Amino acid sequence: MYLEAKKFLSVVVDVVEEKREIINRYRRLLRKAKPVLKEGDAKVIKRAFTIAMEAHKNMRRKSGEPFIFHPLSVAEICVEEIGLGTTSIAAALLHDVVEDTDIQLIDIERVFGKKVSKIVDGLTKIRGVFDYGSSAQAENFRKMLFTLSEDVRVILIKLADRLHNMRTLESMPRNKQLRVSSETIYLYAPLAHRLGLNAIKTELEDLYLRFTEYTTYREIADKIDETKTSRNRFIRHFVHPIKEELDHLKVQYEIKSRPKSIFSIFNKMRKQNIPFEEVYDLFAIRVILDTPIDQEKNYCWQVYSIVTDYYMPNPDRLRDWISTPKGNGYESLHTTVMAKNGQWVEVQIRSKRMDEIAEKGYAAHWKYKDNITKYESNLEKWLVRVRETLEKQDLSALEFVDDFRGNLFNEEVFVFTPRGELKTMAKGATALDFAFDIHTDIGAKCIGAKVNQKLVPINHVLQNGDQIEILTSSKQKPNEDWLRFVVSSKAKSKIKDLLKEDRRKVAEEGKEILLRKLRQMKLEANNHLYDQLREYFNVSSQLELLFKIGKGIISAADLKKFQDQPTPQLKKRPLAETKDVKAIEQQIKAKHQEDTLLIGEDMDVVEYKLAKCCTPIPGDEVFGFVTVSEGIKIHRSNCPNAPELLANHGNRVIKAKWTSQHELSFLTGLRVVGTDRVGLINDVSKVISEELKVNMSSISFKTDPGIFHGEIMLYVNDTRHLETLISKLEKVEGMEQVSRFDGRV
Repeated sequence: MYLEAKKFLSVVVDVVEEKREIINRYRRLLRKAKPVLKEGDAKVIKRAFTIAMEAHKNMRRKSGEPFIFHPLSVAEICVEEIGLGTTSIAAALLHDVVEDTDIQLIDIERVFGKKVSKIVDGLTKIRGVFDYGSSAQAENFRKMLFTLSEDVRVILIKLADRLHNMRTLESMPRNKQLRVSSETIYLYAPLAHRLGLNAIKTELEDLYLRFTEYTTYREIADKIDETKTSRNRFIRHFVHPIKEELDHLKVQYEIKSRPKSIFSIFNKMRKQNIPFEEVYDLFAIRVILDTPIDQEKNYCWQVYSIVTDYYMPNPDRLRDWISTPKGNGYESLHTTVMAKNGQWVEVQIRSKRMDEIAEKGYAAHWKYKDNITKYESNLEKWLVRVRETLEKQDLSALEFVDDFRGNLFNEEVFVFTPRGELKTMAKGATALDFAFDIHTDIGAKCIGAKVNQKLVPINHVLQNGDQIEILTSSKQKPNEDWLRFVVSSKAKSKIKDLLKEDRRKVAEEGKEILLRKLRQMKLEANNHLYDQLREYFNVSSQLELLFKIGKGIISAADLKKFQDQPTPQLKKRPLAETKDVKAIEQQIKAKHQEDTLLIGEDMDVVEYKLAKCCTPIPGDEVFGFVTVSEGIKIHRSNCPNAPELLANHGNRVIKAKWTSQHELSFLTGLRVVGTDRVGLINDVSKVISEELKVNMSSISFKTDPGIFHGEIMLYVNDTRHLETLISKLEKVEGMEQVSRFDGRV
């Protein structure tokens, strides 16, 4: 009895403590919002908090904490890290109530008005069942973006929501961590970048790495910490002469230094195939000037002059984003200079206003829009392109997401029309991209261009400062190859539209041919017959079937062969056509006990295929993906295709885990680099074949003067076996680097 009373008392104390913590968090939100609140705003926020508190009172997060902590945290991020106001705070507090509780949008509109209601609607997921082959994530992302043309705050609050979810992802199951992280790197981090929210973009990227490749994340973080003392000492010496000169400028300034993000260091290591110790630009030094807007440019260049008086600049690394701001509004002057110890250092020079815009992005623009308008023009142009994409009703949700991501390019080139009008294009854009940017008709009839008065083909890649004149012909027509020549989503979608229109016309002709032939064959044209024809000719859709008939790829003789086959039957639909992953997990049975992969919630041994894009081996962290036609495919968690698969089709992901019951062999690839010498290949072969008894599938070496590069395809049992092999090879005389790569067969 005493124990029960004691237990009851502890629960009461916990509830009281939780209520106190909720009130503390609410008051903290109000304190942080105080600078932006106008008269009556505090009442609006209190009303939103009260409704959210009541709606979520019996709900808890996976971590066990009260659910209300989440909307409070999202609202706080909106205020403190993005710089939004009262409408956004109210919408952030209410963003989950329609989706998770009985409160309706009409109730929100009645209490808070149309603006808040519209934002909450944009943040509410679509309910119901989606057709197989569609994507719930893509459908919801498209729905959210439909409100973008009216109110960009929907996206900003969604980014705050995603940031808090990523910060608290620890308590989620592993498959959910992978799905949410992949959505984040695939869509939300690029979106934060496009809206100029650099701090949020950087944190989202780092959190993605933490939850997908924790060991790598931890190693880089630890090495950054280990080098902190020596780095700070170096920075003090580096900035000392600069500070003395800046003091003479008679302008307030601040010098900051921060290490590059863990994700950006990881990216550099991966792309350049180098270890942490060889990443030279581990940090950047930032000089921030407190100067009037009309004198910003002048002072920034004065500081550049001071820095380059003391340190030799790299002429190829000067970036002037003050004269031509990035597409997301980012402004800064960047230079990379050589320090006295032979180390390259990146220096960023900007005003206080530029720094605020760099950190808080789109929301910070409105603070300065009365004084400066040109800086938001690129963002406005981007929003116009997004609205154009939104207006395309015939795109599937997945096509829409693909087009939208095309608008989230990271870098731009600045080019000119024949009349000198400046155009901002995605880096890698071609003359054909430029033609479609001017007008669809010009793009469709483009046969080439003159770039800086020289004749170039349509796939010519544009460079900064190019002046382009498009050449057209009325006889020109787009073709499938054009999709390989363009990078902008506008050009891609317009070319697809033109090709679809052409395919529809051919398909109409194909339909007439087919119906005529079916009448001769005395077969009734119905859905069942169309399914049989699709199956027999191995085409994915009725449109493709009719198109191939119209083009003559499927001839009258081929249709006759179809009729002559013994009783045309539809093949049994593959397992993967089942709509629900849970149902698949219940259907799969153990068929090959010699396999060493456990799949599904119940961790069964089932049939699977290893994805060729990442060639997983035992010991790798993996997930199963239910394909449309090839059953279950196993991918590594860090597979290059994982972000797209998990972001768009999270509902088709199944848990998978290796066991170490049997020693099977799995094909993987090793890339080796070192100094060339006689007998090297023989030594490498000895380690692989004789010492470790590993079978090689193929080996290829090439040498530059004094340097060799090699690729070896070999069979290993698991990651531990592979690590032992790499360790042994690294000890071979002259070997500089050994790394795994995704060998394709």
